[in-house]
Amino acid sequence: MEPERVIAYIDGYNLYFGLRAAGWRKYLWLNLQVLVRNLLKPNQELILTKYFTAIDALRTLDNFEIFFGQFQANPRRCRKCGHNENVSQEKMTDVNIAVEMMKDAFQNSFDTALLISGDGDLTAPVAAVKNLFPSKRIIIAFPPQRKSYRLQEQAHGSFIIGRNNIAKSLFPQEVVSSGGHVLRRPEEWQ
Repeated sequence: MEPERVIAYIDGYNLYFGLRAAGWRKYLWLNLQVLVRNLLKPNQELILTKYFTAIDALRTLDNFEIFFGQFQANPRRCRKCGHNENVSQEKMTDVNIAVEMMKDAFQNSFDTALLISGDGDLTAPVAAVKNLFPSKRIIIAFPPQRKSYRLQEQAHGSFIIGRNNIAKSLFPQEVVSSGGHVLRRPEEWQ
């Protein structure tokens, strides 16, 4: 029997803030390729991992594509003191995930899409892939402290990524980039 081809789509900000909200700072030095492999079933083969935003250590991985969003400064006024400040918000990640998932579905690049996110804004592209490609499956892997019931309802299946899978998916303390630079796990992530 042919293995089921899987492409993983990782919403980097959603995963990062989920780990922080769970108090799992020591797991931020995460090898996402290993994490995704740990989430697969025995009959599944990981074809590609697509990460939307990045840290430098991730550039060392094979079969791993990075898609950058943008930050947009939005003014915010403090209700108590009236002070104005610009607050950065990440933009384009949802759109980039939707475009890549649809493109890959149209090109028949996967049998199963593994979406690591809890962002309800991704409900529409999940529903579109599900409706246009009934033979393709979409599984949602919710980061810690992140969940969308709307997203869960549209997917073929879902689960929450547990501490055990996160803990066994870390990079070594040091990683060497393709340019020969040694990247070290940040002290605050120990």
